[in-house]
Order: sequence, then C-alpha cells, then structure tokens
Amino acid sequence: MSVLKVDKLCKKIGKKEILKDVSFEINEGDILAFIGPNGAGKTTTIKCILGLQKMNSGRVFINGYDIKHDFVQAINKVGSIVEEPDVYMYLSGFENLKLQMRMYKNVVVDDIYRVVDLVGLESRIHDKVSKYSLGMRQRLGIAMALLHSPNLLVLDEPTNGLDPEGIKDLRVLLKRLAKNGVAILISSHNLSELESFCNRVCIISDGKVIEEASIHELKELDENKYILKINDSKKCKDFLLSYDKIVDANHIEVVKDEEEIAAFIKTLVQHDILIYEVTKLSMTLEEAFMKKARGDKHD
Repeated sequence: MSVLKVDKLCKKIGKKEILKDVSFEINEGDILAFIGPNGAGKTTTIKCILGLQKMNSGRVFINGYDIKHDFVQAINKVGSIVEEPDVYMYLSGFENLKLQMRMYKNVVVDDIYRVVDLVGLESRIHDKVSKYSLGMRQRLGIAMALLHSPNLLVLDEPTNGLDPEGIKDLRVLLKRLAKNGVAILISSHNLSELESFCNRVCIISDGKVIEEASIHELKELDENKYILKINDSKKCKDFLLSYDKIVDANHIEVVKDEEEIAAFIKTLVQHDILIYEVTKLSMTLEEAFMKKARGDKHD
C-alpha cells in the first residue's frame, strides 16, 4: 500500500526552478534512500512534502490524503526531522517529550518511555538537553518524531553527529520500524550506511529525479563481471578474452553471462587449474550513484 506519493512536484524561487516534475512513491515497509549532490533539491522536496514550503505545482499524497486539500489528515501520521531537531536546550529530554506529547490527542506518558527506550536515552532522559552531545540531541529528535506512532517517517540527515554505535542503533531501529510497516524517507550523504538498510533509492540531481529503483536493481552492473580466485593466474592467459584481465597471481576478472561462466569454469578445471572462489561483482551504492550522476550530465 502506498504511504507517500509525490507527483510532478515543481518549485520555483523567483525565476529559478528548484524542483522539476519530481515524482516518486514509498510503500508500507519501504526505506527509501533519497540521495543527490548538495543543492540537488532534497531538502526542498522534503519541506514541500511536509507543508513547510509551498509547491508551485504538483501533488503530494500521504496515506491517500492530498496535502493541499486535506493537510491535517495527511500530516496526522507523519513524523519528521528536517535539518537539526527543534528542542528546548534549557529543558530536560523528558520535558521536551512532554511538550511534544501535548500536541497529540492519544499520546500518553507511557508512549514517552516507549520511544525513549527505542532510541536508547533511558539513562539521560532527565538531564537538560544543553548537556547532550549532538548525537544525543539527534536521538531525542527521533524520539519526538516517533512519539505519536507515525506510519511515515521523514528524516533529513539523521546520522549527523552520531558516533558509530549511534548509527548502528539507528539502523537497527529503522529496520524494526520498517518491518512493522512504517514507510521511511531518509536523506543522507552517508551512502555506504544507507546501503546497509535501505531497500529502495531515489536519486535527484539539479531538481530532477534521474533514477528510482530498488537498491539491488541500481547496483547491478551492465556487464556480468566475475572475480575468480585460482592457484595460478598465468595458466589462464590463453583462455582470457580481450576484455578479461589478470588481477594478480591468484585472481582473474572475466566478463561472462551465466552460461559462459559455467563453460569457462569447466574449461579451467579440464586444464588442471584449481578454482578456490568465484565472486560476481556488484557496484556499491556510491559507485552506482556516481555512474548515474555522470550519465545524467552527459545527456
């Protein structure tokens, strides 16, 4: 089921087009990596989705509600952090959450303890936020975003200031939420981290969506490349084509489809070449992003 649908979103500031027909969709349980270079339009898109900026044209539907015509219903089940969490530094984390609680009809104190436990702030929740590290403030912001049990979570650079342990905790938390049906839109420059828990990706460049796909689809190479670990790569020289290559004394890289690689392995075995490992290569999310970004510039 679609939780968020963005349809041909356009935004101008003066005569400058910031967003140009931006369209994408997120379903229940999806974690969508929203990526692009600085100035591509990521934060502007997020602000338009949340009603923090007006769009010039296009439509945004959240849980089936159009944010232009049914804003209250549309935004009712949305949690978000845009840029830095908006917290009161002179209050404790608990007091911040109590203030947030009063904005919702059906949220009670037990919900505060639920989200505090989720983000791992139990031992510091009664300390003043002014004593929190940036990472702890980020955790508090996520707790505030989750307080009313939203089914759409929108996070703009949520890993900023988090240490490796905090990033790991966030990854586990987002996976758990997605498993329970929450749709998550996350914008970040940490592509290697996004790759570890997102299942879909939307790439935006110069205000336009240049790719929307599953992480798996995006990372697939145009060619079927394999690395073979063998006992002596020099023995393979006569069996390599012009686009194959010897990597080192024990590794070769070949380009084959499934039937060809099977026949190639059989040939090597018949010539007494020992094969220890066969690995099909795939791009990292960062490599795939760079490839798409370069391709868009060449169009």
